[in-house]
Amino acid sequence: MTPPQLVVHRDKELMAQAAAARLITRIVDAQASRGHASVVLTGGRNGNGLLAALAAAPARDAVDWARLDLWWGDERFLPEGDPERNVTQAREALLDAVPLDPARVHAMPASDGRYGDDADAAAAGYAAELAAAAGPEDHGPVPAFDVLMLGVGPDTHVASLFPELPAVRETERTVVGVHGAPKPPPVRVSLTLPAIRAAREVWLLAAGEDKAEAAAIALSGAGEIQAPAAGAYGRSRTLWLLDAAAASRLPRALYPQASA
Repeated sequence: MTPPQLVVHRDKELMAQAAAARLITRIVDAQASRGHASVVLTGGRNGNGLLAALAAAPARDAVDWARLDLWWGDERFLPEGDPERNVTQAREALLDAVPLDPARVHAMPASDGRYGDDADAAAAGYAAELAAAAGPEDHGPVPAFDVLMLGVGPDTHVASLFPELPAVRETERTVVGVHGAPKPPPVRVSLTLPAIRAAREVWLLAAGEDKAEAAAIALSGAGEIQAPAAGAYGRSRTLWLLDAAAASRLPRALYPQASA
């Protein structure tokens, strides 16, 4: 387990802009070293805010978008094109504005897709797609993502792994169907903690006063069953990106005075 690093920004707008710049640098570095990069996107206001900031960043053209694989950490199991789906929101925020290779945009299945309304079959299908993309160097059933981003919910959930529900307890499968989620819609598809931990870097995004208690709980040594965000970490780096409001309940000793 890599100990988390914290960066606290003045407000959510600055956090989104700085995170976008950080992501561009990480992708460019990965492409320079290996010829390609892979990123796992997250939805929600912070994930979409980051994508919008990336779309507006002049440096976005430094990325070779055709050599970037995009995956998702979770998805609302709704029909294709539904405005509540993470992929729909990501397309509006960024994806439709950059020259991606469609074959490298790995959206999670929709409820009107090839698996119909069977979220468990959809999860198994996405797990198979991940396994097919994993190479020998990845040493497992999912690619070693360069960056995997997660929004942190007020209840400490990440992806669609909610406290105490079966999905957060999964230790074998990489993707699961989620039933009875405590926030709508109740049916979702989500990466599991083992899949999340395959990433080289895991970035957790939290902005707003409503995320302050969740950040404090997750960073105070809570267990991952009760606080799923506490169980999300990367192989080489775990980075919490917060604004001042979300960091307001953290002990000041956790992050340096110079954070901006």
